[in-house]
Amino acid sequence: MSTHPTKDLETFVNPNQERDYTIIIDIPEFTCLCPKTGQPDFATIKIEYQPDEKCVELKALKLYIWTFRERGAFHEAVTNEILDDLIAATDPKWMKITMKFNVRGGIYTDVVIEHKK
Repeated sequence: MSTHPTKDLETFVNPNQERDYTIIIDIPEFTCLCPKTGQPDFATIKIEYQPDEKCVELKALKLYIWTFRERGAFHEAVTNEILDDLIAATDPKWMKITMKFNVRGGIYTDVVIEHKK
């Protein structure tokens, strides 16, 4: 069992491909670094998607999210990168990612992006 961050997003075969359904994943402990100050940024990620042939494996997702902990990233860039990587891994029918960043300098930031096949 790996206990190190990795960009490998494992998947498994969608067990109910004949039906449309939505998977919702909440990740309340996302962290990355501010690319300007090096200070930590904290966010909650909500991933919603309708799988097609593949679903993302949750342990692999956790280890993937861990890769951002020591990286500087703008809020908009990191949200789009996560969406791009998840689309590449799972090729979903539909996916939406909402990242709610904690306050920084008196400003809250939410970034919401969506993909449709």
